[in-house]
Amino acid sequence: MQIYYLEIVTKDVDLVCATYAAANGVQFGEPDSGLGNARTAEMPGGGLVGVRAPLRATEEPVVRPYWLVDDIEAAVAAVVEAGGEIAVEPLEIPGHGTFAIYVQGGNDHGFWQR
Repeated sequence: MQIYYLEIVTKDVDLVCATYAAANGVQFGEPDSGLGNARTAEMPGGGLVGVRAPLRATEEPVVRPYWLVDDIEAAVAAVVEAGGEIAVEPLEIPGHGTFAIYVQGGNDHGFWQR
């Protein structure tokens, strides 16, 4: 299992980015419109951490791991079979890959297929 994208939704993007940068010696880029204006930094071993503001008034802060999968449709089917709820069906982000979000055990999770 590998986390490809770790999404952090917060009301204070600059503070969270500055804290991670200071504690981990990473540098966050400019907002990426394809990722909801998340500011991203590379993680050791590949993948990204992205920090963004809520996209709507009802979106709460969350930390959501997106697990790298070879077949996102099969992964989503496995979640449904296991009783999970699909919050966002597989959706392609041009230049980034395809993602899906599901809820299980009271937590948000995601899949990412490059």
